Amino acid sequence: MKIFLTGATGYIGKRLLIHLLSQGHTVICSVRDKKRFNTTLYQNYLDQLSIVEHDYNDPATLTPVDQDIDAAYYLIHSMSSNADFSKAEKISARNFSETIEKTSCRQVIYLTGIVNEDKLSKHLQSRKDVEEELRSEKYNLTVLRAGIIIGSGSASFEIIRDLVEKLPVMIAPKWLKTKCQPVAIRNVIEFLAGVMEKTFTYNRHFDIAGPDVLSYKQMLLIFAQERNLRRAIFSVPLLSPKLSSYWLYFITSTSYPLAKNLVESMTVNVVAEKNDLAEKLGIKLLSYRESLKLSFDKIEQNDVLSTWHDSFGDYRYTKNVWDFLEVPTMGVFKDRRTHEVKNEKATLTKIFGIGGKNGWYYANLLWSIRGALDKLFGGVGLKRGRKNSATVSAGDSVDFWRVLYASREEKRLLLFAEMKMPGEAWLDFKIENGKLIQEATFRPVGLLGRLYWYSVLPFHAYLFNGMIRKLTEDQE
Repeated sequence: MKIFLTGATGYIGKRLLIHLLSQGHTVICSVRDKKRFNTTLYQNYLDQLSIVEHDYNDPATLTPVDQDIDAAYYLIHSMSSNADFSKAEKISARNFSETIEKTSCRQVIYLTGIVNEDKLSKHLQSRKDVEEELRSEKYNLTVLRAGIIIGSGSASFEIIRDLVEKLPVMIAPKWLKTKCQPVAIRNVIEFLAGVMEKTFTYNRHFDIAGPDVLSYKQMLLIFAQERNLRRAIFSVPLLSPKLSSYWLYFITSTSYPLAKNLVESMTVNVVAEKNDLAEKLGIKLLSYRESLKLSFDKIEQNDVLSTWHDSFGDYRYTKNVWDFLEVPTMGVFKDRRTHEVKNEKATLTKIFGIGGKNGWYYANLLWSIRGALDKLFGGVGLKRGRKNSATVSAGDSVDFWRVLYASREEKRLLLFAEMKMPGEAWLDFKIENGKLIQEATFRPVGLLGRLYWYSVLPFHAYLFNGMIRKLTEDQE
């Protein structure tokens, strides 16, 4: 079958794509920027794969697609945006629908959230509105409504992990009593692939969820039990949704817009209506504990295929983040250092393992302070870490950096700063002629940008000099 897949660089999309390719399907991936698509993940399936560049909020980018499409997946959302995401989601869905209507597609499959309560959050209402926008007389719509998705790298899993592993005692908002029905990412992928071409699913919606109905407090405590941690949680009625959003933002790796939308959704019960879809598709539903164990296994094996950070929307910049791939040379400040490399293999291992749990090899306290300041001013901070401790690819997040270029063959790693600052910053590592070149570039914005550079210059001298020495030591 020929399948059209949107959101192919996101958390769900990456996992669904490898599943569809392994089943022998031909897949057309619709992405906003081809530079973000990492073909190395799919080396064994390149003959089954093609890529088109579409932004469904910009009709000018919507070039015609192959006519002979059999099925399409709509996996686009704008939940982490600061903008009016509900309006953007409607426009995106409408443009997608009009694009697909021009093909021979028989079925569109849409993954959304469970919306069974009378009063919905803005986020859940927006997802329901998108469902209506996707309906068409020219194709059949299958809607899968999921509860909280649990898997290594999922937003829900990582937020729960941050809370439980960092806070022995939690003074938490009252929404921790809200009920939800988590579902394993493995089951979500099975449902998405399983409903394809199943005529009994046409023009219907199904709630997909695991067997456990739990409060958020129970989910946190079960997570703690699985990690052999003792945790105490006290709910208080004093935290407003806004304060709760800040609480979640500062403690976890989530952005503030996402935290705000999550908190609004967490005040609504997300419990599935019963159906027999799992039985008809032969899917064994995993319990919450089983989902956690599978997630821990993936993390311990360093085998996390995707994280929620993969589906980043860079709301700080009007330009696409990939427009920063070329490091500027004019109108910038630079800190350039070189050091002889004693063991190239060891140095490359450290460069491509930088950040996350591995740290920055020197003055990690200063990096932590910078991360805390970034959070204080609304940035992403250091809590995002990295999904794989040994390898990185273009598009991955590394703490408060975004990987723009990564090539062991060319011995180069280029990072772009996503922290809050009055300007734009790059950090470039490359080995040439037996020497490591470490170059920090800063393009200031106005007088404040210049003052910022000179204020941190003393710290750079200490930090960057120590870091390059550690990177070039003859040991891994």
